[in-house]
Amino acid sequence: MDRIEAMKIFIAALDEGSLAGASRRTGRSPAAVSRAVAALEAHVGVPLLHRTTRSIKLSEAGERYAAACRRVLADLEEADRQAAGERSVPRGTLTITSTVFVGVELLRPVVDAFIDEYPTVNVRMHLLERPVNLIDEGMDLALRISHLADSTLVAQRVGEARRVVVASPRYLSTHPRITEPADLARHQVIAMAHMGLDAWSFPPQEGSSIARSVSFSPRLVVNNVRAAIASAVEGHGVVRLLSYHVAPEIDRGELQVVLEDSEPAPLPVHLVSPYGRLAVPKVRAFVDFALPRLRASFARLSS
Repeated sequence: MDRIEAMKIFIAALDEGSLAGASRRTGRSPAAVSRAVAALEAHVGVPLLHRTTRSIKLSEAGERYAAACRRVLADLEEADRQAAGERSVPRGTLTITSTVFVGVELLRPVVDAFIDEYPTVNVRMHLLERPVNLIDEGMDLALRISHLADSTLVAQRVGEARRVVVASPRYLSTHPRITEPADLARHQVIAMAHMGLDAWSFPPQEGSSIARSVSFSPRLVVNNVRAAIASAVEGHGVVRLLSYHVAPEIDRGELQVVLEDSEPAPLPVHLVSPYGRLAVPKVRAFVDFALPRLRASFARLSS
C-alpha cells in the first residue's frame, strides 16, 4: 500500500472516529486499516494515534501530521480537478453560513452576483450567531472571522479584521481623553458579549509579556451590532467592534478610532469548507468567484 493511500485511510479513521469506521468507509479490511496506520507510524517514527477498544485519539505529533495529510490530499484532489478540467456545469444548492452582520453586509452582495452569473446554482445562506459544525449541519462553506482550530477544514485566506475601540466626536469632546487602555475605566462603555461584557484585553506594554485587562461596568449591554453602533454614533459611550462593522461611520466622521496603537493583532478571515468539498463544481465555482471580491472588501474595510 502506498503512502497516499495510507494517508487516506488514516484521515478516514479520524473522520469516522475509529479504525472500524475507516474500514467501512474505505472498503478495506480491519487488518488492512491497522496495517496502513502502523505503516505511517513506522515511516514517521512516532505514534500518531492512541487506541482503545472503542475509540482513537490523536497524539500531539498525530495532530500535526493529520493537518499535513489533509493539505496533501486536498492539493492532490485540486491537481486532479485542474488536469481533468471542469467536467460538469456547477449546479444544485450551495449552503453557506456566516454571522449575521458580515453575511448581510459583505457576503450577500457576493452571493447575489454569483447567482446572476450561475443560474443553475441555488444558494441557501444560514446567518447564525453561533458556532456551526459544517459537516454535521451539511454546510458547503463558511466565512469565519477567528483563529481556526479545526484541522478537518480547508481554509482559504480572505483577509483580516481589526478590533477597534470607537466613540463619536461629540462624546470624545465632552469626556476625558483616551490615550491608553486604563483611561477606559472612566468612560461610559457600550458592551457586547463577543467583545467582553465587563472587561477588554489589550496587548502587553513594551517590555512586558502580560496582557493588559481593563475592567468596567457597562452603561449599556446589547446583543446587536447595529444597535451598538447607533448608540455610539449618538454619543452614548465607547464601544469595541470589528473594523468592518464601523467602516462607513468612520468614513462619514460619525465615529472616531481611539487607542489605535494598543489594538490586539487583527483576527484572520477565512472562507472554509469541509475536506473534499472543493472538488464539487458548485463549491469550486463559488470560491473562485467570491475570493477576489471578499479580499478586496476586507482589504478596504480593515485599512
